[in-house]
Amino acid sequence: MGAKVRTMFLILLDSLIVSLSVFFCFSIIQPFFPISKLNTVFVYSILLLISHHLFAYIFNLYHRAWEYASVRELMAIVKGVTSSIVLTAILALIINGYVFVRLIFITWMMHLILIGGSRIIWRVLRSRILNKNFELIPTLIVGAGKGGNLLIHQMLTTPAMGMKPVVAVDDDKNKKNIELTEGIRVRGATKDIHSLVNKYDIKKIVIAIPSLEKNKLKEIHKIATDTGTEVLIMPNIDDVMAGKLEVSQLKKVEVEDLLGRDPVQLDDDGIMEQISGKTILVTGAGGSIGSEICRQIVKYKPQKLVLLGHGENSIYLINEELKKKLLGSVEVIPVIADVQDRERMFDQMYKYKPDIVYHAAAHKHVPLMEFNPLEAIKNNVIGTKNTAEASINAKVKNFVLVSTDKAVNPPNVMGASKRMAEMIIQSLDASTNETKLVAVRFGNVLGSRGSVIPKFKEQIEAGGPVTVTHPEMTRYFMTIPEASRLVIQAGVLANGGEIFVLDMGEPVKIVDLAKNMIKLSGFSESDIKIEFSGIRPGEKLFEELLNEDEIHPDQVYPKIYIGKAITKDYAELEKAITDLLYENPENIKNKLLDFISKKE
Repeated sequence: MGAKVRTMFLILLDSLIVSLSVFFCFSIIQPFFPISKLNTVFVYSILLLISHHLFAYIFNLYHRAWEYASVRELMAIVKGVTSSIVLTAILALIINGYVFVRLIFITWMMHLILIGGSRIIWRVLRSRILNKNFELIPTLIVGAGKGGNLLIHQMLTTPAMGMKPVVAVDDDKNKKNIELTEGIRVRGATKDIHSLVNKYDIKKIVIAIPSLEKNKLKEIHKIATDTGTEVLIMPNIDDVMAGKLEVSQLKKVEVEDLLGRDPVQLDDDGIMEQISGKTILVTGAGGSIGSEICRQIVKYKPQKLVLLGHGENSIYLINEELKKKLLGSVEVIPVIADVQDRERMFDQMYKYKPDIVYHAAAHKHVPLMEFNPLEAIKNNVIGTKNTAEASINAKVKNFVLVSTDKAVNPPNVMGASKRMAEMIIQSLDASTNETKLVAVRFGNVLGSRGSVIPKFKEQIEAGGPVTVTHPEMTRYFMTIPEASRLVIQAGVLANGGEIFVLDMGEPVKIVDLAKNMIKLSGFSESDIKIEFSGIRPGEKLFEELLNEDEIHPDQVYPKIYIGKAITKDYAELEKAITDLLYENPENIKNKLLDFISKKE
């Protein structure tokens, strides 16, 4: 039924209810009422009809989506009907000099029953008609909070989702046996999922606790997947309430959901004070980390955001994304520049005079840098040196280097070049009082370019095998947004010369990651084989976040540690860089490792 036809139908229906109910109610009061009273009742009918349509317009009773009717819509009917009755009583008193109180009261109740009932019947009939066109799958809901109730309501009013909520579970003992939306009951806790799946013939399980801690999500996900049913998760409730996502946008549980850590709570006031109204420059702004740093920064309303990067297409994409999102509220400036170009970096720093620089530009691929050591030196070492010195020259207040756990005791060129970059900013910090230079270390980033996860996904989609380098290979993992927020928070905590490290919890075995991804994709290890290909050039079995000499036991912020500064003389660093540039490429790695491992 079209919107206009539906509106006209509701107007006609209400008109019949309002007009005839007065006569019906009066006949209840006086079954054989005299003809002389007919004119008075007719006046009531006309007044009530006019009043009802007036307040139906005010309370928008004809243009609501009654197929999704809830308490809010029923309250609108109560307000509209009550207002129309009160106005009719006032007008009748003015015209006739008296009011039939019993008639008014009984008519009010009749209107609530008939008008409210017509909307509920509309919803029920529409739901039944639509449901006939869809095969609804019996579904179990995990979580009886706000998220669970919203999801159940959405399933019942949106048959296109193809799911029929049957039963819910919740670990809160106070919620056991309570009735949720539309009569769905909480029949147990998460430990009862397996028995409930069998009892109610459940085919899908939806985890509807958006704020669930990662460890608890892993536990519930394992219980749910062990039943052999498909497991989904609902979007974040804040995104739903903000209108960014719909409740119905369920997704499969991804490995990122299970590996991601509970996020660090930021000092939003401190970050806002540091960034709001300022000029911020991000190098490597088109990369995975750099682009997410930019997305996080704009939340704190800088005046200008300079996107500096070497890749034309990646800078174009993040520039277009931010422009559409910000609509001119922040001036976004795309700059194509190579951090290896010293003159260009000094020129751009002097031109924009940023308050804070986040240096994310780097070559990060371990095996590739083993084959191209000179490029690692030029980009990771000299690029950092150029950017940091240009920042000092432009009197930048804070400079934050994005580093890596691979800089700790590195056996490879990439990690060693990033450790040398850390040494550069530590030494430069000691030489200036105007710019605070710090580094931030974190482990592997979920979903970033070159991450093992996209590679595993491709291999699974191709039917396998999934290749893992070594059965004992372990890595620390974190999400891109969390890594980016840590970098921004470090800028606030900076006193100069520190290396900030996130408490990343327990490392994850790569082979276990592969097994989880195979299982999450709906396969077993007999369907998709795992093969061990051997450790690649430059790789370590285990990563570390701090060297023994750098360990500082106290957290400076929840889940953030700080390493003790180990500096080298800057003149010595400059000489080592020059020597490496003119070194035979075959000897660069050994020379680099010798230099960074040499004690003062």
